Order: sequence, then C-alpha cells, then structure tokens
Amino acid sequence: MSKIILDNNIEELTQILTERYKVPSFRAGQLYKWLLAGVDICQMTDIPKDLRTKLDEDFVLNPVTISKKLTSKDGTIKFLFGLHDNNLIEGVLMNYKHGNTLCLSTQVGCKMGCVFCASGEGGFVRDLSAGEMLGQVITAGAKDISNLVLMGSGEPLDNYDNVVKFLRLVTDEKGLNMSRRNISVSTCGLPDKIKKLADEKIGVNLSLSLHATTDENRQKLMPIARTYSIAEVMKSAKYYFEVTGRRITIEYCLTKENTTMFDVKRLAELTKGLPSHINLIPLNGGTKSNIIACTKEQAQRFADRLITAKISNSIRRSLGTDIQGACGQLRAKFVGCKEGKNDLK
Repeated sequence: MSKIILDNNIEELTQILTERYKVPSFRAGQLYKWLLAGVDICQMTDIPKDLRTKLDEDFVLNPVTISKKLTSKDGTIKFLFGLHDNNLIEGVLMNYKHGNTLCLSTQVGCKMGCVFCASGEGGFVRDLSAGEMLGQVITAGAKDISNLVLMGSGEPLDNYDNVVKFLRLVTDEKGLNMSRRNISVSTCGLPDKIKKLADEKIGVNLSLSLHATTDENRQKLMPIARTYSIAEVMKSAKYYFEVTGRRITIEYCLTKENTTMFDVKRLAELTKGLPSHINLIPLNGGTKSNIIACTKEQAQRFADRLITAKISNSIRRSLGTDIQGACGQLRAKFVGCKEGKNDLK
C-alpha cells in the first residue's frame, strides 16, 4: 500500500478507511475534500481526532510543499517543490488569456538527456507517484488552474503507469474534475507508449517533441532519437490522432541548423494528413549546450515560410526567463550548489 494517501481515488480511500480503520464510508468523502484543498491535518475539523492521528502516523498526507517560490516580472510563478523524501522538483504557473496553466513534473530528474533541457542535469533520481503529481496541482492552487501540461522535469511516458493514474485522478468527477481537453502530455517520442496512451481512451492532448526534421539532426539534440526514428514517432502520433481525435502539437526548438527551407519542406512531408500545430520554441539559454539559437528575425522568417506552406504554427512566448523558468533550470541551480551555499533569491 502506498504511503502517499493522494495516490488513492475516492473508492480506494473508502476501502482503506472502512477496512483498515473501521470507520463509516462517509468519512472518505470528508477526508478527500480536505486532501484536495491541501489543508494541514489539524484543520480537518470534521474528522475525529483519533482518526487524524492514525492517518498522520500511517500516511504522507501532503506529499508536496513549496521550498522556493519565484515570481517573474511577467507574472509567471516558478515553484521549487519539496517532496517527503527531501527530493526537489519544479513547477511553473503561467498566465495566458485562456487561463492559468501549470507545467508540472513527472519525475525527479530525467533520463532523456536532451541537450536543450536542464531537467537531467542533476541526474535521474526516481519516478513520481500519481499522488505527488496531484500534490503539485493542489499546492500550486488547484482552484485557480484551468490547464495542465506535463512538461516539467522528466519524461511522462517513461513513468507511464503513474502518469496514467494521475490523469484519471485529476479528471475524476469526484476529484478535481479537470477537463481532459485542457491537459497536455509532452513526450520525447516513445512510440509504443504513445499508442498505449491512445488506447487508454483518456483523451488528453499530446505534444510531441520533434525538434528536427532528419534523424541525423535529431540525434544531435535528443539521445532517444538513436532508438526511435522520426518515421516511427510520427506513425505513433498519427495513431494517437486516429484513436482520440485530438490534434497533435509538435514541439520544435529553434536553432540555426533546423530553420532552413529544407526543414520547411520536411515538416510539410511529416505532417501531411496529420491535423497538427507546430509550437516553435526559442532555444533555452540556460543549459550547457553548444547549440546555436536562431535570431528573432530568423525565427519569424521560418514561421512565415511554414504559413506559406500551409503549416499551422506559432512562436511560443518566452515566460519566466528572469526566474529560471525553463525546464529544470531552477532545480539544477539549487541541487548544483554546495550545502548551505545556494544563491537563490
């Protein structure tokens, strides 16, 4: 049995309370309300004190706390979350016209090693449980969040079972009841897992990190490309659309090498017959990569050429650059400092 109580849905929580603690089933609803509100155990006023004491002894009730909170001049909030085992993860709360979006983590660190991302710089430590992902949403302020993107530290589909359980928990009508249409899962491209997620019939959005139009160039950016070809990845993306009906978002970082007319033609070929939108991403300057970013003028010219080729696209607005807003930057800065010498402000 998981020590993290938020790993359980309301039915599982009811079973725990009635069978283990011999209390009436209605207590589960009371407890779950408090857990989703993120309150401390002492504030659960309608739960008997002896039951609260036992739960506090047996479970981790609030698995995610805020260790650091940085606010950007553009309003973006970067969280450094602390876990019950003293590990650190990140979250970013961004404000858009359509509402507040939380970018959350699925692993402590990352195995993928993409050169433009700082998520793996502290190494891979472990997977997050479903309850730890849900805990990020609760701690960041669930009532003010309308959209979720699983695009923080970690590769979501490398932590498949926990991510799927989280998606079911966060969209549960008896829980936070978030809309599936407002949730996006970002992946480096694990074809078998993409197809498996499609077959789950959860119906969330899929964001595919492509970042190059040839296998040779993609391998320079993403080690996973040595295992799975672009052809395999795009085939699985098309399968995801066929099963779910969800338009695919293609993530594409803007470098000097991958914004040529050749790349425009390749993207037209790769997306032919696939309802998709290409999210053009200015290169993250906070990593140790030697890759050269394209200029703003080159980025706009590339975007315009894609439009001419009838390829839907937009250049992502950079948010939180003054607070280490990109994936893994804040955690990497923190875990890279000597004990007692961190320079976070």
